[in-house]
Amino acid sequence: MAGTQDQTGQDLAGKVVLVTGASRGIGYASAIEAARRGAHVVAVARTVGGLEELDDEIQDLGSAATLVPLDLRDGDAIDRLGAAIFERWGALDGLVANAGQLGVLSPLPHVKPEDFDKVMAVNVTANFRLLRATDLLLRQSAAGRVVFVSSSSARSARPFWGLYAASKAAVDAMAKSYAGEVAQTKVKVNVFYPGAVRTAMRAKAMPGENPEVLPKPSDIAPKLIDLISPAVKESGRLFNIETGAFEDI
Repeated sequence: MAGTQDQTGQDLAGKVVLVTGASRGIGYASAIEAARRGAHVVAVARTVGGLEELDDEIQDLGSAATLVPLDLRDGDAIDRLGAAIFERWGALDGLVANAGQLGVLSPLPHVKPEDFDKVMAVNVTANFRLLRATDLLLRQSAAGRVVFVSSSSARSARPFWGLYAASKAAVDAMAKSYAGEVAQTKVKVNVFYPGAVRTAMRAKAMPGENPEVLPKPSDIAPKLIDLISPAVKESGRLFNIETGAFEDI
């Protein structure tokens, strides 16, 4: 992945990049990184306070953001967001589909249906709705790029992680299928496995773990944002931060 940035570090100058889950964690750090590299960031999250902090930090970088307080379970609101991006910019250069929920770690038969539905709504359905709302916008870009933040849980499917693992496996499958559908266009679509990162989600999943031994979101954000660089030629693959390489989905 090294070498995807241009030498000025402004490979996203003039680009419009949509980041979901942008109020904290990996999404927050990714939005900062995209802005640092010149992008106008459309930052989506439920938490207004986190978005306002993000906006302050992006302004300090000399960049700009559009803040979109939005519950991704609201599909109609996602459609309106797509229409608004079209009205303002006519295209979308990058989509960082990062927002996700861990849900409950439990034997699958013990998962409450409402908890199952909530995780699938955020991790799977919302990403489908995002693709549906932004597909034509990405095709209008000179170098449309999509990256889905997923998890190696999609492969390992460990006991008690079935709900989260199933949702991330669905994300991987959608990404691979969509990549094939846009193979004859300029759009590139990939998956990012961030590994263990110092986030609130990780702390919830692994409460006994020492977070100080884990990388911060800002440590991995450059590799993630590399995937929406116009220089990226890979598509339909996953970048695994733990191996530092692309792999087949």
